[in-house]
Amino acid sequence: MTANIDAPRLPSMSTVHRHESHLRVRYRAPFALRCGALLIDYILLVLILVFSTMIARLMGGGARMAGGTAEKVGIILALIAAVLDFGILAGLTGKSIGKLTTGLRIERTGGGPPGIPRALVRHFIGYPLSLLTFGLGFLIATIGTSGKALHDLISGTVVVRRYAAHGAVPTTRQGAKTN
Repeated sequence: MTANIDAPRLPSMSTVHRHESHLRVRYRAPFALRCGALLIDYILLVLILVFSTMIARLMGGGARMAGGTAEKVGIILALIAAVLDFGILAGLTGKSIGKLTTGLRIERTGGGPPGIPRALVRHFIGYPLSLLTFGLGFLIATIGTSGKALHDLISGTVVVRRYAAHGAVPTTRQGAKTN
C-alpha cells in the first residue's frame, strides 16, 4: 500500500523576498538582545575615547600637555558619533549600529521610523531618565506586556525585530511514500 502525503506548498525564497515588504510582522524585542545592541553602541563610542587617549599619551602626556588636545578631540568625536548613531541614523532608519548588528529596529508605536526628533528625545532625554530611576526605567521593558522601557514610553517608540525563517525555505513539494 502506497500513501502520498503532501505537505503544504511553501513559497520559494524569491517569493518570500518579493512579498517581504508587504509583511509587517512586529515582534517584541527580547530585553537581553536590546541590552546587547546598546552595549555594541557604547563599545564603539568608548573605542573612540580609547584611541584618542592612546594618541594623547603618545604625544607626550596628559591634559596639561600636548596630548590634552587629542583627548578633547576624542571627546568631541565621540559626542558627534553619538549624535550621528543615536539621533540621525536611528531617526532615519530606526537602527543604530548596535541595533543593525542585532537585527532590531526602533519604530514609532504606530509603525515606521521614529524620525530624528523622536530618536534624539529617546536617547538623550529618555535614557538618562531611565538611568536616574536606578535602572528601573530599563526594567519596565521586562515586566510590561508592551515591551517598552521608560525611554520608549517618553518618545512613543517600540523596539521590534522581524523573525526570518530558520534555514532555507523548500522550493519543491515534499512527499513521503510508505509501504
